[in-house]
Amino acid sequence: MAVTSEATTLWFGSLTEGHGTTSLDSSDAAEFPVTWAARSEGVPGKTNPEELLGAAHSACYSMALSHALTGAGHAPESLQVTAAVTFVPGEGITGSHLLVSAKIPGLSAEEFATFAEDAKKNCPVSAALAGVSITLEASLA
Repeated sequence: MAVTSEATTLWFGSLTEGHGTTSLDSSDAAEFPVTWAARSEGVPGKTNPEELLGAAHSACYSMALSHALTGAGHAPESLQVTAAVTFVPGEGITGSHLLVSAKIPGLSAEEFATFAEDAKKNCPVSAALAGVSITLEASLA
């Protein structure tokens, strides 16, 4: 069954002087303020497309890794995944760096590295980001 998720942004004004809000419509979970300054300079209290993309990438990767581990008989106790998405004004999104810390009883670091790399390649958001560099730093806690 296909699921379509929706988000809406309402923008007011020019790119550099304007502002807007992005709403998570499908879940009705949140509404976030967005500005160009938050995107190009980083502004506390406001988000940007890259932070939202990082949220999507970290959640998707966590699910893919958990699924692969559980399917192989190594259900994770916990996974902490941060996706750091880089934006360069005038160039665009240049990459996503996945930082993973996992608690998985009975799994060696070498085995974990294989699962972590496989999830990076097979996570649907990673596939959607195929045009940018995706790096991975994964360790067992």
